[in-house]
Amino acid sequence: TTHPLKEYISAISVGFDKGGPLLDLCYEEDAKVGTDMNFVMTSSGRFVEIQGTAEGAAFSREEMDAMTDVALKASRELFAAQAEFVGSVLPLETK
Repeated sequence: TTHPLKEYISAISVGFDKGGPLLDLCYEEDAKVGTDMNFVMTSSGRFVEIQGTAEGAAFSREEMDAMTDVALKASRELFAAQAEFVGSVLPLETK
């Protein structure tokens, strides 16, 4: 039989405030930041969903890139943690 798992997936929330990107926002942090983005990604480096919202002022490309970089790094860490549990069934192959 074919195993139903094809690759790992992560869902990450990143916000941007005066100090820079913030990972995995709680409700209070989300309410305070000017911009927040949600990233759903696969371990092969592909995006399932990207959603970003500027709550006040619009955000720049540089700020978006910084949030994306934080999401990519955190997703790789989540994929590694997932592989600790099911790596014998689904080896981690990231790009």
